[in-house]
Amino acid sequence: MAESSITRRQALAAGVAAPFVIRHAALAQADARPSITVAVQKVSNTNTLDVLREQSNVGERVFFSSLWEGLIGRNWRGQLESVPGLATGWRRIDERVVELTLRRGVRFHNGDALTVEDVAFTFGRERMFGDTQPSAGKTIAADFSIGGGRGSKELPLEVPAVARRNWPALLGVEIVDRDTVRFVNATPDVTLEGRLSRYGSEIMNRRAFEEARTYADWANKPVTTGPYRVAEYRPDVSLLLEAHDAYWGGRPPLKSIRFVEVPETAARIAGLLSGEYLFACDIPPDQIAQIETNPAFEVHGGPIPNHRLTVFDRNHAQLADPLVRRAMTHAIDRQAIVESLWAGRTAIPKGLQWPFYGDMFIEDWSVPAYDPGLARDLVKQAGYRGDPIPYRLLNNYYTNQVSTAQVLVEMWKEAGLNVEIQVKENWQQVFERTPTRAVRDWSNSALFSDPVSSLVNQHGPNGQQQQVGEWSHPEFNTLSVELETSMDRARRKQVFRRMLEIAEREDPAYTVLHQNSTFTAKPRALAWKASPAFAMDFRAENWGGRS
Repeated sequence: MAESSITRRQALAAGVAAPFVIRHAALAQADARPSITVAVQKVSNTNTLDVLREQSNVGERVFFSSLWEGLIGRNWRGQLESVPGLATGWRRIDERVVELTLRRGVRFHNGDALTVEDVAFTFGRERMFGDTQPSAGKTIAADFSIGGGRGSKELPLEVPAVARRNWPALLGVEIVDRDTVRFVNATPDVTLEGRLSRYGSEIMNRRAFEEARTYADWANKPVTTGPYRVAEYRPDVSLLLEAHDAYWGGRPPLKSIRFVEVPETAARIAGLLSGEYLFACDIPPDQIAQIETNPAFEVHGGPIPNHRLTVFDRNHAQLADPLVRRAMTHAIDRQAIVESLWAGRTAIPKGLQWPFYGDMFIEDWSVPAYDPGLARDLVKQAGYRGDPIPYRLLNNYYTNQVSTAQVLVEMWKEAGLNVEIQVKENWQQVFERTPTRAVRDWSNSALFSDPVSSLVNQHGPNGQQQQVGEWSHPEFNTLSVELETSMDRARRKQVFRRMLEIAEREDPAYTVLHQNSTFTAKPRALAWKASPAFAMDFRAENWGGRS
């Protein structure tokens, strides 16, 4: 008879201690939990599991709620509002300081208890900021290497860059006592709580980081607090997570989750229908009806806090004149794209903002109007002579990406613009600085309820668009700093409006196409709810098994 099959009476008769019985009974129960496979388009763009490198839609899907956790969490089953996470509560000390109380009983995947030292280390120089200094709005220095000390290792350049993008003026974390920490900023900041809840502010285990031989060793198997831990990561192939049974939020309902990369939509759907995959992600709207003709399957999802953009590189000769970029924004019939490619399952937003900004939301703002006559006139004013304008994109990294690009090219052609599609293999090729970089696809998420989370974070002085050298604007950058540091909400709203005027109308850095939607197919009998985000929630409260 196997050990896990021994009854309590048999164990006691044999003189086996009660804890042994309890432990092995738990293991037997754990073995009965299902192991599932999820077909995704991609697991990670950077081939790491580090949230500060993998700032992406695909990373959010597998990292949030399953692996990484922050002090302030999100309600994945609600409207993504802030909820207690690894901290049970928080309060403002003043304009620059937020104090948080850590949750007791939290265990990392290696068995270590969560401590205030882990929190301070997570937001420290060795793990996050490198040699960068807190200074809101100033461009980050290029040298982020770290040296010396046991367990020290060189961080990839993008880690401190992203860290300062997320926390431009954080001085550090002050330890108050065994349960309390204070985040101390160099400048006033109304968004400190939001920054704590955003992607990239999750907590990691100090000992695991210091004991890792290299950064890559740690980044491929980070030790965190989530309900599942890394069992095996095969870059460009799959990620296997296994249950972390000491999880503070309760025993995970699944024995393991395998995220497998299946780039082709048809293959994801076929695998779902055959039973190879339990979930198939990133389903295009035109495939939903086909899947649901089979009564055993259904598709969940809808709009999420992420907008699809077309982004401009003003350094390209044909885009140096803002009139050409303005023409491109007015040549786009966004409603036609929503109706033809999205079956009306998404919407055209009011620029790069979201209603949950609350009193910072600019209700009377709009994307540039579809006006082909104005677009043609702007092209004529610019003196454009038909030279090619390269348009870089990936092969359906975004749902309907290639189809959308083809539609856009035809719309721009009607305005007199010669835009040529260039399909690239990866993001490195998309961002490569060559004379042919001009237009590319992108998306922006609102990571907390303030315009700093998207407009400044992605397009400000330390945002990715300016860091890769596509676009910059002196007034916009000055206003970015004011938006980050002002505590005057009325003035902040005026600043936000002016920034939208610059970046979306006067000197376009990008143009918003539509709000993004994400759809996931699954068996109809499976009691699981999709979150209003890319993230997939596989915690106990969102898993009812087969109904």
